[in-house]
Amino acid sequence: MNLMTKEKPYNTLNAFYRNKFGKKVFKVALNGGFTCPNKDGKSGYGGCIYCSESGSGDFAGNKNEPLETQFNNIKNMMHLKWDDALYIAYFQANTNTYDSPKNLKKIYNHALSLDPNIVGLNIGTRCDALDDDIYNILEELNSKTYLTVELGLQTIHEDSAQFINRGHTLDCFDKAVKELRKRNIDVVVPIINGLPNETKEMMLETVSHINSLDVQGIKIHLLHIMKGTKLGRIYLDNPFKTLTKDEYVDITVEQIKLLDKDIIIHRLTGDAPKELLIEPLWSLKKFVIMNDIDKRLREHNDHQGKTNKTALL
Repeated sequence: MNLMTKEKPYNTLNAFYRNKFGKKVFKVALNGGFTCPNKDGKSGYGGCIYCSESGSGDFAGNKNEPLETQFNNIKNMMHLKWDDALYIAYFQANTNTYDSPKNLKKIYNHALSLDPNIVGLNIGTRCDALDDDIYNILEELNSKTYLTVELGLQTIHEDSAQFINRGHTLDCFDKAVKELRKRNIDVVVPIINGLPNETKEMMLETVSHINSLDVQGIKIHLLHIMKGTKLGRIYLDNPFKTLTKDEYVDITVEQIKLLDKDIIIHRLTGDAPKELLIEPLWSLKKFVIMNDIDKRLREHNDHQGKTNKTALL
C-alpha cells in the first residue's frame, strides 16, 4: 500500500483511514478497567518501569465512569476539531485482553454498540495475555468490525527489555503476531526510541525485525520519563542521557526510510501529560517534532522504504 504524498512521504494513519472508510476517522480512547499480567505476578511485578499509574492510558477515559460516558465525553471533545467523522473505539490503558473470555466479549460488544458511527475496534495488549480462547474472541470480532490489535514490543534487545521490566520474551511476541495474522487480524507494534544504552543501530535493528514479520502498523514512541514511575525515580536518583530533539528526528527519519513500504505509521512520537513529564521537555512540542521529521525527509528526497533492501529487490 502506497499512501505517501510529497508533504508526507510515508503511510500515515489518517490517509489509511480515509482510504479505507472514505472520511475522517478518529480514535476514542476508552478505559475498560483492565489490569496487567506484568503487575499482578502472572508475568512479573511492578509493570514496565516507564508505565504510569494509568497504565499508559493517560489520555483515555476515566475507568470509574461507564463506557458510554467516557465515549461521549471524548467524542464531543474531538468534534471540536472535526465536525464530521467516524470512530474507532480504542482500549488503550493497561492490558486489554487480560480478563475472562466472558467479560471480554461483553466489554468489546458493548463498546461497539456505543454509537452507529463506530467502524472499528483497537485493542492494546501484550503477548502474554493471549491464549486460544482470546484469539477466538478476537477472530469473531474481526468478522464483524475492523479490528486492530496493538501488540507491545518496545525493543528487540534483551538487555533493554530486562531494564524496562517488560516481562515477556521476543519469542512470545513473534508467536503472538503469527497467531493474530493466522486469523487475518491487523497487528500494530509500538516501539520506544531512547531506551538507556540503546544506540541508533539498535533502534534500527528493532525496525528491521518488525519488517521481517507480517505486521500492518507501527507506533514510534519517544521514551518519556514521568513522575510517579519507577523510571522517573531512577532518573532523579541517577540521571542518564536522554535523546536530544535532533537525535530523535535523525533516528526516526532513518527508521522511516528502513521501514517496509506497506506498513502504516500510526505515530511518530508520543504524548505525556505536561504536569508529569520530567524529561525530555522538548517532547512537549509534538507538532514541531513531526514537522522537523517531515522537513528532513523532504529536504533529502527521502521516503518510507527507501533503504529497505527487500523493497529494492
